[in-house]
Amino acid sequence: MKVLFVSSEVVPFSKTGGLADVSGSLPTAISKLGCDVRVISPFYDIPSMKKFKFRKVPNIEIVISIGFDNPKKGHIMRPVLKDTNLEKSKVKFFFLRNKEYFARTGLYTDSDDKPYLDNDARFIFFSRGILEYIRQSGWIPDIIHCNDWHTGLISAYLKYWKYTNIPIFKSIATLYTIHNIAYQGKFGKLALYLAGFSGGLFYPTSPFEFYGKVNFMKAGLIYADLLNTVSEKYAEEIQTAEYGEKLEGVLEDRNNELYGILNGIDYSVWNPATDKIIPYNYTSEKLEGKLKNKIELLKQNGLPYKENVPIIGIISRLAAQKGFDLITEVADKILKLDLQIIILGTGAPEYHKLFKQLAKKYPKKIGVNLTFNNELAHLIEAGADMFLMPSRYEPCGLNQIYSLKYATIPIVRATGGLDDTIENYNDKMQSGNGFVFKKYDAREMLKVIKQAIEVYQNKENWTMLMKRAMNYDFSWDISAQKYIKLYQLAISKRHN
Repeated sequence: MKVLFVSSEVVPFSKTGGLADVSGSLPTAISKLGCDVRVISPFYDIPSMKKFKFRKVPNIEIVISIGFDNPKKGHIMRPVLKDTNLEKSKVKFFFLRNKEYFARTGLYTDSDDKPYLDNDARFIFFSRGILEYIRQSGWIPDIIHCNDWHTGLISAYLKYWKYTNIPIFKSIATLYTIHNIAYQGKFGKLALYLAGFSGGLFYPTSPFEFYGKVNFMKAGLIYADLLNTVSEKYAEEIQTAEYGEKLEGVLEDRNNELYGILNGIDYSVWNPATDKIIPYNYTSEKLEGKLKNKIELLKQNGLPYKENVPIIGIISRLAAQKGFDLITEVADKILKLDLQIIILGTGAPEYHKLFKQLAKKYPKKIGVNLTFNNELAHLIEAGADMFLMPSRYEPCGLNQIYSLKYATIPIVRATGGLDDTIENYNDKMQSGNGFVFKKYDAREMLKVIKQAIEVYQNKENWTMLMKRAMNYDFSWDISAQKYIKLYQLAISKRHN
């Protein structure tokens, strides 16, 4: 089976969130099951991409007109296609390069965290470039695996544009994966013109129209052969008004073609026994290294080590969706507990201000790192005792899964992938792998934090909990097999 995996970000080349982690690890897991997998992503002018050697792909000259399909009238773009390989992976990675669209400091937003005004044109260009690559390369995929709004138009192009009449495209199936339904790619009516579609396709309730805007995700949801999202619980949630972001009706209409597959993680990267980034390795049989990492984590954050005082780690985008409105409400009450907190992340200015103020008020209790730092992220997972994820919604979540492997016990709200992966601790049964609260309420969150601290004081029970957490397996092996079955189903549907 030939699989073309398309994504706007891919670890280790580019990243803003979990989409990149999935795009970097799932293709490799699929290739290990015997598939011929290629990945295409934009070539960004960012430091992480300068670490790799790329070569220009020979014999492919792509010309794309943004706007009118007639090159004489449209905005002509000539992207350069580059490729590279990663060690120990059979996957081939391709990158569409264009300085006008992708040579910027951010992937989607400027230095003030504001979306680029031409994001519609940028990812129309990306989608068209992918299809032009297929037409010229001679490598015809059985399926294109599209991810999030940036690739939403690909299925529409295959079913409703000039590619429909090109023989090589008629049998190509599409799977569309929703990583976060809150980000839909909504633009003015001009976006439909830029994409080359007729303005007559823009009318109320059409596949492209969404409350007076053009919606790239909606087009993907309607035109793709099959749909999925990144956890079983989230697949249920997004069909409701509470979580569906006004697309719940579209998803309900395709209920029988919407699947939930939990994201896996790459244990060759996230494993305390082999992690080359952390100073001290450890296993469930030999946990001594975890305490050493804790001391190092405190040292790097300028905090004192206190025996029997747990560290709560937080690694997150600082946004209300991630539960920071709850944390804001009870921040002082949390920090008056017998604990320490170390946070890593960037986001909304009001949360930057909050944590700076808390750091001044509680200098021996909280370490604040308003940045992204991969080395520190690994050290927090290895050195913290608990990991807080009080999300209002969480399609899958990866850090709670990383935390289990590092014996850093998750404290989460029961939503999406958090609910699928974390089972509430039961003292009598000595079961569960974390602490869970259901109602999105600051007092409920505070209650389970207190419960976790109480259990932490019983070293025998806490050690059993740590070892139990480390034995959970959320590798890609099972999820990759589920994706193979979805690919086969989508291909069968396309051929029929």
